[in-house]
Amino acid sequence: MSTGKNESKEINKLSMLIIAIVVLILIVAGSVYYIYHQKEQIESITQAFDLEKESLEDEYNELSLQYEGYKFQVSNDSIVALLSTEQAKVQRLLEELRTVKATNAKRISELKKELATLRNIMRNYVIQIDSLNAANEQLKKENKEVVRKYQQVSTTAAQLTKDKQKLTERVTLASRLDAAAVSVTPVNSRGKAVDRIKKMEQFVVKFTITKNITAPVGEKTVYVRIMKPDDDILVKNRTNVFEYEGKEINYSMKKIIEYEGEELPVVMYWDIEEFLSPGTYRVDIFADGNLIGKKNFVLEK
Repeated sequence: MSTGKNESKEINKLSMLIIAIVVLILIVAGSVYYIYHQKEQIESITQAFDLEKESLEDEYNELSLQYEGYKFQVSNDSIVALLSTEQAKVQRLLEELRTVKATNAKRISELKKELATLRNIMRNYVIQIDSLNAANEQLKKENKEVVRKYQQVSTTAAQLTKDKQKLTERVTLASRLDAAAVSVTPVNSRGKAVDRIKKMEQFVVKFTITKNITAPVGEKTVYVRIMKPDDDILVKNRTNVFEYEGKEINYSMKKIIEYEGEELPVVMYWDIEEFLSPGTYRVDIFADGNLIGKKNFVLEK
């Protein structure tokens, strides 16, 4: 009986041990499963943190590029300086984000809030930039209109100047004196007309200043040039000159007249004291700086 009881006790102890071992195995297995499951969850969470951090870095980079782009769209130095300051802040926070551990949820959350604030600031700048660009476009349109009107006025003014110049030229031409009925008569010592050079003592130059109510009246000096066939001028003194077309030229004789706007006959005399050769001579008459008449005449032996 005693032996049977002992065997029963041994069997019970063995059963209890087996049960304890099974329970222990189950506990270990459960612990391993739990630890493995937790590790998977931690890896999943870490991966999510990494992805979130990368996404946040991309957003910071994008915002920095937006600031850079807008800096080239404005010409206002003050706005550009403000954009540069904000872009520097974005870059500083981006550098910090790159050094922060993905598991530092608190700091990453703070950086997210910073990003939202920076975006709001960017929106305000965008509104200002759009407003400035719109104002600049309006100014460009207004400037174009001003330039167009200026060019139109300049063209009109230039045309008026041309018209005025033409009118002045016409008035000047209309107001010029004119010598008509020009004649040159060679005479002898008794004042009679002669044909032979050896008998000529004097040239009598006659002409009429025509009527011109637009010409200035008053005292005027009339110059006469007698040109020989060789284009030399008959002069008594080489210092006898007057101004014509910006140059000083010789004259043969001059006379002061009083012109009142009506016809005025003029007679001038040239004493022949030099040798004259046969050929075609010419008389030019000047007044008020203008050539007002001319006449060719021929001398024969």
